[in-house]
Amino acid sequence: MSGGSIPRLVIAAPSSGAGKTTVATGLMAAFAEAGLVVSPHKVGPDYIDPGYHSLATGRPGRNLDAYLCGPDRIAPLFLHGAAGADLALVEGVMGLFDGASGMGELSSTAHVAKLLRAPVVLVVDASSQSRSVAALVHGFASWDPEVRLAGVILNKVGSDRHEELLREAMDSSGVPVLGALRRDGRAGTPSRHLGLVPVAERRSDAVESVAELAARVREGCDLEALLALARTVPELPDAPWDPAAELAPAEEPAEGPAAPEKPLIAVAGGAAFTFSYAEHAELLAAAGAEVAPFDPLRDEHLPPGTQGLVIGGGFPEVYAPDLSANAPLRAEVAALAASGAPVSAECAGLLYLSRSLDGKPMCGVLPAEARMTERLTLGYREAVALRDNALAAAGTRVRGHEFHRTVLEPGAGADPAWGLTHPERRVEGFVAGGVHASYLHVHWAAEPSLAGRLVTSAARSTPARGATR
Repeated sequence: MSGGSIPRLVIAAPSSGAGKTTVATGLMAAFAEAGLVVSPHKVGPDYIDPGYHSLATGRPGRNLDAYLCGPDRIAPLFLHGAAGADLALVEGVMGLFDGASGMGELSSTAHVAKLLRAPVVLVVDASSQSRSVAALVHGFASWDPEVRLAGVILNKVGSDRHEELLREAMDSSGVPVLGALRRDGRAGTPSRHLGLVPVAERRSDAVESVAELAARVREGCDLEALLALARTVPELPDAPWDPAAELAPAEEPAEGPAAPEKPLIAVAGGAAFTFSYAEHAELLAAAGAEVAPFDPLRDEHLPPGTQGLVIGGGFPEVYAPDLSANAPLRAEVAALAASGAPVSAECAGLLYLSRSLDGKPMCGVLPAEARMTERLTLGYREAVALRDNALAAAGTRVRGHEFHRTVLEPGAGADPAWGLTHPERRVEGFVAGGVHASYLHVHWAAEPSLAGRLVTSAARSTPARGATR
């Protein structure tokens, strides 16, 4: 089987809350337990669902976002992530046809399904309907003829009689029922202010939840029919995305102290910093870096020899006391930043570099204070780099997204990280020395020069005191 013909399904729903994550994660786990190599994917920018996907399959959960990365990169990124898999399952976002606000179908589940030439299985919350389910499915099946709605999984079914009524109604729809799952709260995935609680924060409970989801799916879904449907896909003509091919030749280091052959870039992880796209580490490695993960909740020192630092998103507000208590690491991060080494910080990383978060001392790299609020800031953004910095050349244009309930005062430094151009115009974030810190999450696969520039900057830096190898 060629890479372009990898069996694949898109798991969608009429709206949020229907049970997409429950069904998609359960299917991934059930097929993996049956011995298939399953590649998990998620439409949109969400970081949390892919953590459950990864737990279910043993492979990195990967995002497919046509707004952040552009439609032309969706199939190549999919083929890269699904290489060697027997089956790829793609969990949708929101309702099937809901895309980027004001931009039509862009980045919707339907858009991605068309780009992947993949059949769609619709997860329907049947808890408050019977015959109406057929009208609902008929509407979704006929809305866009280019979307192949090939099956339905009925979720939150109340009883055997309820299932019988639903199946009778669906008989006239022309769309087969491929599963029916009872209402069941046992396999819970607890939520918090930004969605599900990440796997890293509830590892043992998450393992049990995923196992229960797999058992429910095996009992209620026709796995053979789903796999047969996945195998009806046509060949994708695209070549897989290749991080090495995306990077321009590295710049020659400026005169200065001899740098290691592979500059070491430390990447924050652990329960407080769970938001990261898998392609970022791959791009850093392809650009010539040695990538070293560390956990700011547990590690008192940066990895030996650190010459650059990446701190992604997550929930530092939940762990502010513990992050603050790790004073040795905070001091090393501050020293590394003061040395001029490149530091890329997004959202949670921005908060960690601030003076304080909810009154708890942080790294003190940025002249700003952070605090939690009740207001959710959420949405896609377009931005431009206003000046040369360790991450982006002046004029570099990116698409990103914001997703947080915190505020930073002030919200921008004398040299902002980005000038936002859509949907509003404002400046945001901080550039100071080698530091680039911002609320904006950017997918580097759309702009690989960010990784290349960071690695080149790291090669020119020397390790901060206390970070030697």
